[in-house]
Amino acid sequence: MQIYIALLRGINVNGHNIIKMSELKTLFEDLGFKNVKTYIQSGNVLFEADQDAGTMAGQIEKGIEEKFGLEVPVVIRTRSDLELLIENCPYPADQLGEGETVHVAFLSDIPAPEAASRLEPYRSEMEDYTISGKDVYLFFRKSFHVSKLPVQLKKLGVHATVRNWRTVNKLADLAKEL
Repeated sequence: MQIYIALLRGINVNGHNIIKMSELKTLFEDLGFKNVKTYIQSGNVLFEADQDAGTMAGQIEKGIEEKFGLEVPVVIRTRSDLELLIENCPYPADQLGEGETVHVAFLSDIPAPEAASRLEPYRSEMEDYTISGKDVYLFFRKSFHVSKLPVQLKKLGVHATVRNWRTVNKLADLAKEL
């Protein structure tokens, strides 16, 4: 059995797309996944399965739509994917200055080169990014919340869901415990 992390986009944000984590856990169990565990309200689910990630993402999206009436993109990574992502971070995540943050945008697929180039105008002295396969490392010298870069991720032409560096590390730690 492989350990997976499902990252749901846009649930429980500003009172929209509300899904209780206990109900989400039950849905994953009903779909046949094992050792299901949720982490915080933003839609992070750890579980074990023997299926293909792409197939599972579709099953989960369909299950959420049927049970909750919501269209929620789901991105899936393995435990080893998260470990490599943390190991290969191009920014000094463990030595950030005051106000600096690192986030990761988890993508549903690798963006086409021409789509990736659409982010270039948003790179600046105050914010930077590095695309690595199906992940985008985001580095902010000021607040993530005032940045124009995260809302531009839609220009990549694939689904994206963003987590802060602390959450990424916590998910990796929880995956090790499964």
